[in-house]
Amino acid sequence: MSSKKIEVPNHIAVVMDGNGRWAKQRGLPRTAGHEAGEKVLFELVEAAIKFGVKEMSAYAFSTENWKRSPEEVKFLMGYSRQSLRNRRDRLHDLGVKVQWVGRPQRLWKSVIEELQDAEELTEKNKKFTLNMCVNYGGRAEIIDAAAELARDVKRGKVKADSITEKTFEKYLYSPKMSDVDLFLRSSGEQRTSNFLPWQATYAEFVFMDVLWPDMNPDQLWKAIEEYSERDRRFGKA
Repeated sequence: MSSKKIEVPNHIAVVMDGNGRWAKQRGLPRTAGHEAGEKVLFELVEAAIKFGVKEMSAYAFSTENWKRSPEEVKFLMGYSRQSLRNRRDRLHDLGVKVQWVGRPQRLWKSVIEELQDAEELTEKNKKFTLNMCVNYGGRAEIIDAAAELARDVKRGKVKADSITEKTFEKYLYSPKMSDVDLFLRSSGEQRTSNFLPWQATYAEFVFMDVLWPDMNPDQLWKAIEEYSERDRRFGKA
């Protein structure tokens, strides 16, 4: 680590890209890449806690991922369920609060149950928050929030002329989620892929030319160092 003072981001959002390419390079099935990537996520959660990060959002399964092959979707659903079951006690011991962020529609009931069990077990933890974004899409979140807000306007619970950003945020999947400071994507791709558009409005973006299963704590720290060098003005001169 550098000896100079590093400003550590409060909230890191991660797009865990490159699992499939990592597996293909090694002549392995795509599922092997997802298995390797899952281990990396939890290694980086532990590293982030040590670095002083307070929140991480992981893009585990997007609303667009349903377009993948039925075999891969089935694997991802089953593996997500098993991973949560295997990891939740360790996360709890670390003081991690697990929050599910996403749509329930189409998601396997057993996966929802594991997510809810992890939330219930860890709900009082305050050291670190891990947002598991499963069946999540940024546009879907905004549409769902707008629809529910419109229903409350119709019910007379909210006055249309009094709606502010704070009002709207209350209808997002996780209203208490903090704004994203560092948006990190692996694999060299440079796009957001519909991940947290509302929360990442003023995030600093770091794109690393490393496939997700090859990520490690040193590379996470490099991303934090790059973030720390940015001049964040939030619209000010």
